[in-house]
Amino acid sequence: MARPKPWEIDDELWALIEPLLPKVERRPDHPGRRRLDDRKVLQGILFVLHTGIQREFLPQELGFGSGMTCWRRLRDWNQAGVWQRLQEILLAKLRGADQLDFSRAAIDTSHVRALRGGPKPGRARSTAPGRARSTT
Repeated sequence: MARPKPWEIDDELWALIEPLLPKVERRPDHPGRRRLDDRKVLQGILFVLHTGIQREFLPQELGFGSGMTCWRRLRDWNQAGVWQRLQEILLAKLRGADQLDFSRAAIDTSHVRALRGGPKPGRARSTAPGRARSTT
């Protein structure tokens, strides 16, 4: 059996993600071009992240849409809180299956704000150059 590519989304994962994505209705008065399938765009986003290519160079032959389409959807989904809700769902699933191991977890202030701060450090030593001794 062929191994799936890292940017391909299986049906089980898609069933979790799809209900979280905002629904965008076509305007009846100006429908414009048909919107690209969300699953394809998400695979395009994952392709860019996995390969490290610039989004502008996303190959059109893959059917993921343009790099700008992927960027716009990523922005919209981020603003809609899709990733936060998906993380909560996946963590709850793992917690329910008893597959979470926090023994090696790390946390720092880039994720959790330190409200009261830490102890005040002593006075810092100067790193400025001192005056040189006289050689005369």
